Amino acid sequence: MVAIPQQPQKMTIEEYLEWEPYQDVRYEYVNGEVFAMTGGTIPHNDIALNFYTALRPHLHSRGCRVNVSDVKVQVNSKSPYYYPDVIVSCDPIDLNARKFIQNPKLIAEVLSPGTSAKDRGEKFTYYLSMPTLQEYILIDSEKISVERYSRGEGRMWLYYPYTTGDIITLSSIELEFPIELLYEGVVFETET
Repeated sequence: MVAIPQQPQKMTIEEYLEWEPYQDVRYEYVNGEVFAMTGGTIPHNDIALNFYTALRPHLHSRGCRVNVSDVKVQVNSKSPYYYPDVIVSCDPIDLNARKFIQNPKLIAEVLSPGTSAKDRGEKFTYYLSMPTLQEYILIDSEKISVERYSRGEGRMWLYYPYTTGDIITLSSIELEFPIELLYEGVVFETET
């Protein structure tokens, strides 16, 4: 989904958390500014739902939760708040959360031309600063390509690229699946 800057109004986190539930669209919050979230493409939605569908039964038996698109993550207590495409948490605080996830184990973003720079830049930097995050997954919506960043020792993050025919390994939740599962039923632009 594409974040479009809202009118240049500044608000505190408290004001944002009180104001946002009453809006017609979702808003991300970064350093006092709010950004309206626009709708994504059908492939974007299909990929996120395919990922969610693969994760849910696996995680449910492990006492973890998985959410898509409409659940925000609090990166830290000051800012920002984002809406990842898929978010996994096994933290007891998050299992009963009502407003946002604080301690994610895995975050995934489905890339599109309008969101790729933000997902690889600003969000990437903020997400990797979260101490509980173990894996950050970038899923391309225009071709079969997945990138996985996995927490290593200290401040190191390990990079794993995947493409057609590969088996994706999510070590943080002990799950493996073929990359094609994410793209099941997805029609790429060149196929229409």
